[in-house]
Amino acid sequence: QVQLVESGGGLVQPGGSLRLSCAASRSIFSTYVMGWYRQAPGKQRELVASTTPGGSTNYADSVKGRFTISRDNSKNTMYLYLNSLKPEDTAVYYCRATWIALDYWGQGTQVTVSS
Repeated sequence: QVQLVESGGGLVQPGGSLRLSCAASRSIFSTYVMGWYRQAPGKQRELVASTTPGGSTNYADSVKGRFTISRDNSKNTMYLYLNSLKPEDTAVYYCRATWIALDYWGQGTQVTVSS
């Protein structure tokens, strides 16, 4: 079993920044593909960014150049840096860990971009 706990969400003005954290209950980054997803009201959950055990990263077109995914293996924590935030980035952000048939999600953290 793997527990994932997100934190760092909040209310921010357009153009602002946030850092989201996803703390894993044990060391998994060398095995699991890690990802950040988001779900806005009335919309489907979508992939925002992901990183593989080898360090490759992938971003949704809508966040390229504004968001950065990273991880600290020593802290078992993954981060998502959100810059130049827009109102359309408002959503609940979730982290996810997958490996073969194993699939774990965090509880989510709310990000609201509004003036």
